[in-house]
Amino acid sequence: PSFEEYLKQRANEGTTAATAPPKPIAEGDFDATAAITAMETSQTKTVGDIASAIPDLAPKPDQSYAKNDGFTAMGNAVSIQASDAPGPANVAWISDLSVDGALSSLTIFNGPLSDVPHLIQRCFINEGMLHFFLDVRPRAYGAHDLRDADGNYPGPETLGRKAFEYSGARKDYDTKFGTEELISLLDDTVAKLEGVTKNPGLGDEGLSELEKVTLGPLAVDISMPLTSDNVDSIIGLREKVASMWLGWATDDSHAHRPGAPVNSQYVYDTKYRQNCYGALLDKYVGYFGQADGAKLAAADSGPLDEAYVGGGS
Repeated sequence: PSFEEYLKQRANEGTTAATAPPKPIAEGDFDATAAITAMETSQTKTVGDIASAIPDLAPKPDQSYAKNDGFTAMGNAVSIQASDAPGPANVAWISDLSVDGALSSLTIFNGPLSDVPHLIQRCFINEGMLHFFLDVRPRAYGAHDLRDADGNYPGPETLGRKAFEYSGARKDYDTKFGTEELISLLDDTVAKLEGVTKNPGLGDEGLSELEKVTLGPLAVDISMPLTSDNVDSIIGLREKVASMWLGWATDDSHAHRPGAPVNSQYVYDTKYRQNCYGALLDKYVGYFGQADGAKLAAADSGPLDEAYVGGGS
């Protein structure tokens, strides 16, 4: 089957990644509904700041859902505020997602006219545990899926001349975005969280193939007890990283130079977003069951072909 048919088959027939039926959403030491409400309030302000700084960002009402629209996940009301900026800012997709008492997520995909990283921030609450995922995702392939558990990458003896191309992509990302400032922010925040356990990352066993090809080198994937201190720290981290993304997005130095291979970036981004959808589908089906998870993954991912965003040709 084609890749699109494969994705539809996964959505309709199930996914091997969901090994057990989702458990009912429950509250732990801190109230899950209150935690998601606090995250939702913070994220609304974050998206408002983005809209204020990017004048051509516009809502997409046909792909948005209010809590009273009847869209639910395991009986919990879903809210999605979708937007994009097809003009000079070239933001392909923003999804401001909330599932009452269960999930708070911000997804930002950029268009092909810049090298600004995509941003994924997701909090899922289940049975008194907070599962947090954050990824500042590179826009060029750097062979991160081939990184081993010690952080080493295959060299030219394995990949030939491509090894230098991939190394260059990693260096470009590290210089512009994956800086010591970002690394310290992530490390310092995780270090002060209570009861953290780390979930499988790059180089570890247990990752699906789609996770391997979509995870960025600085991805944070952790679980922790649902406490007020942990919630406050995670909210603070989400706000700071989103602010960093906004700084990059409004910095003209990250726009592709005239004559840059924009079409190649578009082709890469389109396939990458398809893979991100596949990885997200596995997660949401595991969280909310097959029917609700598949619908939520499709709504949160937005259009998989971003040709509608300016500069795609």
